[in-house]
Amino acid sequence: MHYDFDKPVERRGSGAVKFDALGPHYGREDLLPMWVADMDFETPDFVVEALRRRLGHPIFGYTVEPEGYRPSIVAWQRRRHGWEIRPEWLAYIPGIVKGIGLVVDRFTRPGDRIVVQPPIYHPFHLLPRANDREVVWNPLRETAEGYEMDFEGLERLLSAGGCRLLLLANPHNPAGIAWDAATLRRLAALCAAHGVVVVSDEIHADMALFGHRHTPFASVSDEAARLSITFAAPSKSFNIAGIVSSYAIVPDEALRRRFFGWLAANEFDSPALFAPIATEAAYRHGDAWLDAMLRYVEGNVRLVEEFCCERLPGIRPVRPQASFLVWLDCRPLGLAHGRLVSLFVDGARLALNDGAMFGPGGEGFMRLNVGTQRARLEEALRRLERALERM
Repeated sequence: MHYDFDKPVERRGSGAVKFDALGPHYGREDLLPMWVADMDFETPDFVVEALRRRLGHPIFGYTVEPEGYRPSIVAWQRRRHGWEIRPEWLAYIPGIVKGIGLVVDRFTRPGDRIVVQPPIYHPFHLLPRANDREVVWNPLRETAEGYEMDFEGLERLLSAGGCRLLLLANPHNPAGIAWDAATLRRLAALCAAHGVVVVSDEIHADMALFGHRHTPFASVSDEAARLSITFAAPSKSFNIAGIVSSYAIVPDEALRRRFFGWLAANEFDSPALFAPIATEAAYRHGDAWLDAMLRYVEGNVRLVEEFCCERLPGIRPVRPQASFLVWLDCRPLGLAHGRLVSLFVDGARLALNDGAMFGPGGEGFMRLNVGTQRARLEEALRRLERALERM
């Protein structure tokens, strides 16, 4: 089938955070929004049709979990990622950030230390602090190709004691790294040696680009399976973030009993009506649409790379291995970070994510969402070019 990802979709007035919250976040409404991590493509028709069929029934009361829900997840993980999971390893969670909060609440106490590896998705450090936990940084190391984990630094942190959790973005956000199996095995071995539970946020797992593959953390070794709680969702892949369709995968029985029992006791594992319906539809019918969307996103990434190389030499995009988000290294411009943000917002009238929000190592960077129509992306790049010329 042909899918038209160039089709413009008017999102203003729909309650979309990306569009309708520009004023509160940026102080002005006249910005081209390239920030919040959802896409501007229409949710695929097979998901919409599944929801429409359910809307055809006039009662929206309490419901049981659909029979095909778990099998669709099991089949998807096997087919797309080569990971053989079992239905009993699964539990619904009310969002991945909320899931992290639930793990923090269940497995740590105020004052406990939680390891994050910046630059990193900002709730990884904001949420623990808001819950009176101590965030300890283990910054990624920059390489010629991008980033790598600093295992020597991590060993020192874990040896100091008090660390209960490590929050892993796999694939990484904002740099789009598809961590390889060797890296993940080494991480698992270190965390196992120090009794640290790993929460692996794999929401971008389906977004592998340019021949890269996603490696589920829990799949790389017995140690990883014993100490991991994996979070996943079809929300990024099929543009259904508002439906809240996240789930947890926990292979280890003892860890599962401790976490899933608590979720069930508090009814956190009870999905809202539409989440299982959308998940099953996406995972049963979504392969062709997803593959087509990924090829389109690759074209958008190439556009950014070529435009920056030819016309914006002071901005170096880090090619994502698994994401529709591009990490822009703007340090060659030589601007203080506040001036850099002003260049994008006030000069180019663009709303991107400020790199500083991702913690140490984020200064001098901006995060660009390329999950949009190519014409919109071209306009954003031209605005940035004109702003730099004026500057």
